[in-house]
Amino acid sequence: MQNIAGFLCVLVLLSGARAQSRSCESLGQLALPQAKVVSAQAIAAGAFPPPVSRSPRLAATASLFKTLPAFCRVVLQGRPSADSDIKIEVWMPASGWDGRFHGQGNGGFAGEIDYRGMAIALSHGSATAGTDTGHSASGIDASWALGHPEKVIDFGYRAIHQMTQIAKAAVAAFYGTQSFHSYWGAVRTAGGRL
Repeated sequence: MQNIAGFLCVLVLLSGARAQSRSCESLGQLALPQAKVVSAQAIAAGAFPPPVSRSPRLAATASLFKTLPAFCRVVLQGRPSADSDIKIEVWMPASGWDGRFHGQGNGGFAGEIDYRGMAIALSHGSATAGTDTGHSASGIDASWALGHPEKVIDFGYRAIHQMTQIAKAAVAAFYGTQSFHSYWGAVRTAGGRL
């Protein structure tokens, strides 16, 4: 009898957590410190257009994006300092979420969001986020750093930290739970596995 009562309590808690989840579009109203939501939209399966990439290593074929499941795409802009302009995207599967959040890394001097890596994480069922680390350039161009100490701080650590905090808040709001596993890294190129 005790087991049945415990099971019913778990069901009530789980249904309450699901009831608190939000629609994708409602995430446009998230109140975030030092950042604003630019857009929050539901993307149909296979409908995400492949973005243009500056770095050949981040380029992905259109076929990769055509295989993506339906997801919620939240585009944000972080401004932790007067000279900051951090681009952040959070993608969350509309269904079949595996209970994981994957923060997507960059290479070199960054300067763009790794959409290819995010697409691979999303295709495995994970919520994912990426950032340009606060500047727009190819991964081998560091000219943006000259005379911009705040952008260097953004690149060094602040943009990743802000992306992670924002993404975790979005994931918690969208799925109605604070309980999920978080990972950080870059996608291996061999086989495209996480």
